[in-house]
Order: sequence, then structure tokens, then C-alpha cells
Amino acid sequence: MRAMLPLLHATDFPAIQRGKLKTLQINIGYRCNQACFHCHVNAGPDRKEAMDTNTIQLVLDVLKKQSIKILDITGGAPELHPHFRTLVERAHGLDVKIIDRCNLTVLEEEGQKDTAEFLAGKQVEIVASLPCYLEDNVNAQRGNGVFQTSIKALQKLNALGYAKENSGLVLNLVYNPQGPSLPPSQTELQAAYKKELKSRYNIDFNQLFTITNMPIARFGSTLVTQGKFNSYMQLLKSAHSDENLAGVMCRELISVDYRGYLYDCDFNQMLGIPLGGKRKHIKDLLDTDFAGKTIAIADHCYGCTAGQGSSCGGALGH
Repeated sequence: MRAMLPLLHATDFPAIQRGKLKTLQINIGYRCNQACFHCHVNAGPDRKEAMDTNTIQLVLDVLKKQSIKILDITGGAPELHPHFRTLVERAHGLDVKIIDRCNLTVLEEEGQKDTAEFLAGKQVEIVASLPCYLEDNVNAQRGNGVFQTSIKALQKLNALGYAKENSGLVLNLVYNPQGPSLPPSQTELQAAYKKELKSRYNIDFNQLFTITNMPIARFGSTLVTQGKFNSYMQLLKSAHSDENLAGVMCRELISVDYRGYLYDCDFNQMLGIPLGGKRKHIKDLLDTDFAGKTIAIADHCYGCTAGQGSSCGGALGH
């Protein structure tokens, strides 16, 4: 695996500042039942890194102290963390909106068969990764059998009320391109997903988020190996739009790694670029307001402002 930061550190990306903190996004650990090509976390079945109970308690303390209303839980597969359910239960008790970034197949893993019911019971919003509505494309990207397992998990979620009218249970899907290209129009692709998944498998969902692949970690290293890194960076830069700067996720989100250290976004976390360029811990969030502070940037930031723009909530749109 190549170190990508040296290729991204020098940048002419526009300076941006933080606004009011609305979302605490935590990476609870790198263990995952999949090892996807585009994964910017390099997650996989053999990863051991996991947030400890003291850090989980600090997450809950910060949510309460700062009156943060959105907890966005990522991994790896967050559900595989031994204290995932405890975290969700306690955050739910704080009247916090909880987002679980789920790969779907984990819901069919041994020991996880009741996880979907647990998530529904705590009104957890699910953001589920499904890179295509066609079986061959998904299996090519994620491995044989992944598509059918994902479909089974989606049908289970629908049966529990997810994406059903007046249920209050939100199910959003995520699309990543399979290679070094920008995602298509989120609106048009969402319409195609809704039509195909409904007609083929009777599956409903709320929204589709299109997310640009970041030139970091596994994906970035592969681009370098294939001699496509420079051309991909040029694609991102040529598609940059200043209109997207106002909506980038880092303005109102702070990312926390499994050790409790703070970053401006999940991508900076994977590159080791600390919040504002200086190392800080979640303990600092108990008594510090970072609004107005400068956000640490590098060349990969163009991935968030290219085309329609890209964030953890999909295209920024304009």
C-alpha cells in the first residue's frame, strides 16, 4: 500500500473555514466482513483496530455537552464492534439522530441476524452501500455472492418498515463509481435504482447518494500502480465548482478515529491530517468550539467539489 499524502499535500484548493458543528462522525473500527477496492479505510476481516469503551463514553459525553444532534457511525462494518449496540442504545437515549453506515451483507453474518431488528427498534437511519442494481457489476466490485446477500438484507429492512411511508425508518443507498470516473447525475441514477430495484426485487429505499471515489488508500494506490493517478486528479480538478464549497461536509462535521483523535473529515482521518492541521482529541470537544477555524486541506479535497459535488450525504447538487 502506497503512502498517498506526499502526492496530495501540495495543493491549490481554496481555503475553507468551519461553521457550527452539527454532526459527530465516528469511525468505530476497521474490522469488516468485506474488503472493497474503493474503500478509503482499507477495512477488512483481519483488521483489529476498535474504539475502546473510554472513548465511546467520551463520544456520548460530547454529544450531550455540545448538544450535537447527529451521530454518524462508520467503520469497517460498525455492527461488528462488540459495543456497537451499547453505543446506539445510549445515543438513542440522548435523543440523537443515529446514522449507521452499513454494507448490508453484515446483516446476514453469523451473530448479526437480529441486527436489522435492533436498528429498526432504535429508529437508526441506515446508509447502505450498493454500487449498482445489476448483480454482475456488484459482484465484480465486491466479490461473488455479495449482490444476492445485499438484496436479501434490503428485503429484510423493507419488511421491518424501512423506506415505508410513515414508518419513520430511513433507508438510503450509496453508489460509488467502479473506476476513475465521476459519478453520474444523482437524480437520474436514483430514478434508475428505484425503478430497477422495485421491478426486479420489490425493494424500496428513500434516497440514493452518489459519492466520488477519493484518490487515497486502496483506490489511490491502485491508481498510482496503473499510471492513472495524475489523469484522475486532473479530472477532479477540471470538474471543480466553487458553488460546492459552501456545502462540503467538513464545514459542520468533525470526524473521530477509533483512538479518539479529531479530523476535519473521514478522508483526512485516513490520510493522517489532523483537525485544522494540529493534533486534537475528543476530550478537547468538551470545552472547545472550533467554529470559524481553518479546515485542513490537500489535493484530495477536489473529490468533494468535482461535478455535482460529493459528501457523506451524496451529491451537493446545483
